Formats: sequence, structure tokens, C-alpha cells
Amino acid sequence: MTGALDGIRVLDLSRILAGPTCTQLLGDLGAEVIKIENPATKGDDTRSWGPPFVQGSDGQPTDLSAYFMSANRNKLSVALDISTSEGRAIIVELIDHCDVLIENFKPGGLRKYGLDAETLLRMHPRLVYCSISGFGQTGPNAAKPGYDLMAQGFGGIMSLTGAQEGPPMKVGIGVADVMCGMYATVGILAALRHRDRTGEGQHIDVALVDSQIAWLVNEGVSHLTTGARPIRRGNGHPSIVPYQVFETNNGHVIVAVGNDSQFRRFCAYLGIEGLADHPDYATNPARMENRNALIALLEPLLKQTATEDIVTGLEAAGVPVGPVQTLNQVFSSDQVTARDMVAEMPCDDVVGGAVRLIGNPLKLSKTPISYRYAPARFGQDTDAVIGDLLRKRKP
Repeated sequence: MTGALDGIRVLDLSRILAGPTCTQLLGDLGAEVIKIENPATKGDDTRSWGPPFVQGSDGQPTDLSAYFMSANRNKLSVALDISTSEGRAIIVELIDHCDVLIENFKPGGLRKYGLDAETLLRMHPRLVYCSISGFGQTGPNAAKPGYDLMAQGFGGIMSLTGAQEGPPMKVGIGVADVMCGMYATVGILAALRHRDRTGEGQHIDVALVDSQIAWLVNEGVSHLTTGARPIRRGNGHPSIVPYQVFETNNGHVIVAVGNDSQFRRFCAYLGIEGLADHPDYATNPARMENRNALIALLEPLLKQTATEDIVTGLEAAGVPVGPVQTLNQVFSSDQVTARDMVAEMPCDDVVGGAVRLIGNPLKLSKTPISYRYAPARFGQDTDAVIGDLLRKRKP
């Protein structure tokens, strides 16, 4: 079976995380992705973001950092300097064979090379051209650089994350970058659909900050509805109680009581059945109003029991519950194995002959995703791409 995007070719001028997240997903779906990497920097910046690095067969670290590998499978690596006339000429010729171009230069940064959207869409009207930046191609902040941490700060998610008494807190991974890459993917697929129906390409402008604001979801709309500023609640929920993480005697557990009947069963499990009838706790609005007193009552009861016992007991009672797992527990779990969420890919010239990556979560029954190319060493496909593809002129 071929992938859903089989026959689509992507020219990837992006680096770091947002763009590479997008192009990796397109590659997993079957697209051919040609990743252009600058020889002056020895490729994508994240190649040097480590340790850890994969060890070569000679025992020395390679340019395959864990960070780079997380977003760069299913791509061909071409070493090319677009600041040179020769490099630009090759890019222009490559575009003639491509359906999509994605870049994350500063707005206007490719204009001096003649590789901006306006110029290339005039030359290639069927091209889907996607630009990723920190603040977008327009607006007073357009010229500012875009970094995940800055986007989390400007876009508001940090103001909602962390303990109420503590400082604003970023999410543990570069979630603004990752989600921007997801939005870019959706935009590219929509633009390809339009191109296939009309023959018309277009320019996609997606920003880290815009994307981050978009997934403020209920908290963002609550503010727009009331004008009130949401407060940080740590692991608590802004609208449901109890719905948070509790300490146990050997770790932590998540209890997610979604309605009053679940709260009654939760109280029965803890041996405090009468609490479910108390007017301060009988309904969710009442529990919201008396959140602090309720949590103070529940914490010592749960802290005296093991995580696994609470999970078993509450699952039997029909109360949503789950453990807080460390990554070694995550990736060794039967669920991860059953869902193929670890992908082992053959990789030449590294210790063990393979690398282990996080699997793609999409399960498509007719056009499944595929893992065809392990993350490439810098420039390893330059001769093949330039030698084979560019010499095949369109008829």
C-alpha cells in the first residue's frame, strides 16, 4: 500500500522544530521530503543540540542528536548554500519538481535570494508555499525572532501553567513549535486539495504565537466571555473538582471526577460516603466554591495508599483514574507496544545498526504511514538528489 501523499514532493527549507515537525509528518504520510541544509552551519542547528547523540560504529558521537532525530525521519538531506548563485539556481530548479515548499526564515528573509513566496508563486503558480515564523508575516511584531519559549510567554500559556503561588511555567517540551507544525501540516493539506481542484497554488502564513493562542481553547474563550484573568491552578482543573494530580505513598495519581455520580463513587471508595451528600460538596458548582477545603480533606486519604491500588480500586468503581508515569514506564508499557508507538529504524554506521524513535499516532486503514528513511546524516543524499532528480527535466 502506498501512503496518502505518495507522489507529493516537498522542498524543506526549515530547521529546528516547527517546520521539521510538519515535514516529518508529511513524510510519514508518504510524501518525498528533500531537506536543504546549510553547509556553513553543518546542517540543521539541532544536529548539535545534545547530548545525547547516537554513537557511530567507530564509537564516536555522530551528528544524529536525539533532538534532531525526533523530527527528521523520512527525509533526504541535501547540503546546499542558498546564499550562493549556484545554490539558488539549484533550488529554483528543484522547485520545478516539487509540490510544496516550506520555510521558517524571518519574514522577508528569502526575498534577497529571489526565493520569497511572491516571486516563486509567479514562476510556479501551482506551488504550495508555507512560511512559518514567530509572529507571522504581518503585524507590528513580524520582524521579531520566533522561539518556542517566547511564543509560550507571549501567547499566554505560561500564565496558565504552574502552581498558583509559583512563577509562570513553560510546558516541558517545545509544544508551541510542535503545534505550529501541526497547523502548518493542516494548512498544506488544505492547500493541496485546493490546488488539485483548481490548479492554483497559494501562500500559507502560520505563526508560532497565533498557533499557541489558538489552542488556549476553553481558557481563552472564558477570558473573552467574561474579561476575567484566569489564574494558575497547578494540576487542578478550572471547571471541575476534584480533577487533578494527588500524591500517593509511592508516586502520584490522576483522579478525574467528571460528574456528581462519579464523585459519590469516589467518596465510597475512600470510605467517606457521607461527604457526597454534604451541601458543600454534593454538586460540582459547590465543590468548585469549596475547592480548597475539599482538596485538603482528600490529600491525606490518597497519600496513604499506593498508586497501583488507587488505580485498581477506582477503575473498579467506574471513576476515571490513571498513573503519572515516567518515560521509562511509558515506553515499556504494553499499551505503547500494542499501538506501535516506538519505531525502530535501520540506520547504517551507528552502534547497533538502528535507532529507536517515537512512532506516528495516525492509524490509517487504507493508506498507513510508513517509516522509509531513518534520520539522515548531514548531506548524505546531495549527490543522489542533484544527480538524479535535476537531470530529469519535465517533458
